Amino acid sequence: MSRWKYPLILLGGIGISNVGAWVYLIALNLILLNETGSPLAIAFLYILGPIATICSNAWAGSLIDRVNTRLLMMGLDIFRAICIALIPFLPSFIYVYVLAFIINMGSAIFQPTSMVYMTKLIPEKDRQRFNALRSFINSCGSLIGPAIAGILFWMATPYTAIHINAVALFFSALIIMMLPNVETKLKETEVQRFTWDLIKNDFRVVINFSKGNTYITKIYLLFSGTTIFMTAIDSLEAAFAKGVLLISDTNYGFLLSIFGAGIIIGSIINSVFSKQLAVNLLIGIGTIFTSIGYLVLYSSNGFFSAAPSVFLIGFAVTFANTGYLTFYQNHVPVGMMGRFGSIFSVIEAGFIVALTVLIGLAAELTSIRPIGLIGSIAFFLLGLLALKAVTAAKRQEYFKKEVSSLNS
Repeated sequence: MSRWKYPLILLGGIGISNVGAWVYLIALNLILLNETGSPLAIAFLYILGPIATICSNAWAGSLIDRVNTRLLMMGLDIFRAICIALIPFLPSFIYVYVLAFIINMGSAIFQPTSMVYMTKLIPEKDRQRFNALRSFINSCGSLIGPAIAGILFWMATPYTAIHINAVALFFSALIIMMLPNVETKLKETEVQRFTWDLIKNDFRVVINFSKGNTYITKIYLLFSGTTIFMTAIDSLEAAFAKGVLLISDTNYGFLLSIFGAGIIIGSIINSVFSKQLAVNLLIGIGTIFTSIGYLVLYSSNGFFSAAPSVFLIGFAVTFANTGYLTFYQNHVPVGMMGRFGSIFSVIEAGFIVALTVLIGLAAELTSIRPIGLIGSIAFFLLGLLALKAVTAAKRQEYFKKEVSSLNS
């Protein structure tokens, strides 16, 4: 159990940060809605995330792979906490957007930084279970966060909730401070000036690695495709539930709880049976059944027919995410993981913005159900590609490694 001391502390920090992120998101939505009264203003807030990723992660990977990731995570938490704490004092919602964009850039850099740190901290044989527990913690945050936000709104104001999130990020930084330093001594060749030529050279390094390891790149692109499709299709989900299925606000809340329950149960199964569940099947079967969940959802006619599909989406996506993340951590060299993840996240963010806008416009010009079904069918085809990729003969050399490490 001693080897799980630091992973459990890290999971605690992730949990606090995740709950705070939900409180911040809901509070900021309400603040902007009160300021502008425009749903479009809220929609723009959601697009800020991928745009910030495009602006920051093109160069962030070069930084991540050359600094102490633990110290960078602490610095990003403190920086975001200060920025969030300033939001209630801003004179105009325009400034809120600017600061929210800066906060999103910090979050975009934090994600690949934390992935590099986790990979160095967690032994290979424990990564699959850790990723499942991480999904469990995140799903608990998606249930607890909105509940805490509701209590804070009832007792005080959204601005109080904003300050609570700032405090949560400070706590997260303190927890990261308790974790060990996992960096080896920097090589002399790694201590370089941070220049545009360095960034361009890092792009070439990632491209060469991708060309030389096409199978690893293919699996990662399938993972990115899953994220892109889920984000784009999810953008229709609230409008479909409210406008097509005519579900009440209360029942819509129940649907979200059912989705969270699916994630929690799936995460528990992943954690308990991590040694019995093969990574390649987690990827293939998880992606297929996630897409089936969306197909069933956009074929449903009411709350009771939608509820099982929402549960299936939450349940299956935990298997897919655990499989993809474990494969990524085990096969992308940790020394270039920051650059690899950051550069591909820029491409992913661009497709998220484009596909989300395309699906939104198509649904506006036609109707939500057929567009949701078309998107779900395309997602299902992606799932078939994932299943074929991980069950092909060539996958043996990649996945036998996971089996031996789990059984050790």
